[in-house]
Order: sequence, then C-alpha cells, then structure tokens
Amino acid sequence: MSFNIAVAGKGGTGKTSIASLIIHHLRRAGKEPILAVDADPNANLGESLGLSVGKTIGSVIASFNDEKINIPPGMTKEAYLEYKINETVTESKGLDLITMGRGEGPECYCYPNLLLRKFVDDLSQNYAYVVMDNEAGMEHLSRRTTQNIDLLLIVSDHSVKGVRTVARIIDLITELKLAVARQAVVMNFVSDSLEPVVKEELERLGIELAATIPRDEQLPEYDLKLKSLLELPDSSRAVVAVDRLLGGLLSTTGVSA
Repeated sequence: MSFNIAVAGKGGTGKTSIASLIIHHLRRAGKEPILAVDADPNANLGESLGLSVGKTIGSVIASFNDEKINIPPGMTKEAYLEYKINETVTESKGLDLITMGRGEGPECYCYPNLLLRKFVDDLSQNYAYVVMDNEAGMEHLSRRTTQNIDLLLIVSDHSVKGVRTVARIIDLITELKLAVARQAVVMNFVSDSLEPVVKEELERLGIELAATIPRDEQLPEYDLKLKSLLELPDSSRAVVAVDRLLGGLLSTTGVSA
C-alpha cells in the first residue's frame, strides 16, 4: 500500500519545486521506490527532477485518436491503450515518473485525467510513496483527479490572493467530499517574516500554516543551470524547511519520516 502525497495551489506558488523537494526528502530518507506524477498539462516536474520525459499520457491519447491504428488480434481497444500508456513511464533508480501532458483537444483534459487516475491507482501498488504535482487552480479537484490522498499540501505564495485561493480549495475539498486523509497549508517564498496583511488574512479565514518555506536563491539558480533539484545540498534553506515539515507531518500519520 503506497502513501499518497499531493500538492495543490494557484499558479506561481512553486508547487513543482515543493513536489521536487518532497521527493528529495523521501529519497534521502531511503523511502523508495517513489512514483512521481505530473498531473499538470504544463508539465515541468520531469525537468525539476532531472528526468527526460518522452511520451505523455496526453500525447498517447492524441495519437491514438488521430491515427488509424491496427490493434493486434484478440486485444481490445482499452487493453491496447493501457499498453501504450505503460510506455509513458520514465524510469530511474528508485524513482519513476508519469506525465499527463496536454489533453485530447483544446482545453480538454477530461479523458486524460480519467486515465491518469486509473493508471496511478493501478501503478501505485508497486511503490512506497506517490507524489503528485497538480495543475494550477482548482480544476483538478472538481474533476476529482486528486482523491484517495493521504496527505495534501496546499501551497500559497506570500500574498493575500494566495491565501484566498487556499481557502477556496479547502472549501471545495469539503464540498466534493474528497477522500483526503490530511491536509496542510504551506506558504512559499517567505523572505523573512509574514507580512502583517497576509497574517491578518490567514487569521480572518481561520487558516493555520503548517510551515513557511523561505525564499531560496539556489532554486532559480539550479533552474537556470538546468540542474535537478534532487541535487540540492542538505544546507539549502528550502530543503531544510521541507525536511522539517515532512518530519512533523509524516510522524503524526504513523509513517516514519
């Protein structure tokens, strides 16, 4: 049985970096094998992890729909499509990645999301941890891509708008009755201390922060140099903060951090 961690939040909050740092923590703690899931159509988790992505679920579905494919005798369309989707897994030692990519048509991700959910459910049985980087906003929640989650990290940037988005995500989770065992709010890109106006908004909305992640100049530096965030040193400010966060959260779930 895998332990499922998902990351959600509005665009620009650094969700992909947080997802990468979670994987960084788990690998250093020997919590492998890990399945990373890039559920954002604007896929870049692979780049953050230093993994080269070939096919995506979206591209497989697009080619399947566009081309007249001769399905082998005795194989159903669904079985053949599942076989092709299996080819989208990017493998590495102790860490594999699947990437949703673009949908089957302009702004249409429904079918890829459905297949992604089923594929992840089946595949996750082979991994100790699953870490999912979701798309920006709340659409993935309304489509129920994020469900049966053991730990959901809702990420905000250091802004009032980010806090308000977090509140809407929390309300939507309750409204849709999603199967999320535990959720925690994280504020990213905090230079020093919380701005008074941001702190006031948190208090007004009754949102408690599980952690603040400091602005770490090593992250954009690694991005510019196309270096994997998994190579960040233990001394990185962001690494230290995420280590502390997961150490606390996972210990309270009965999972060793």
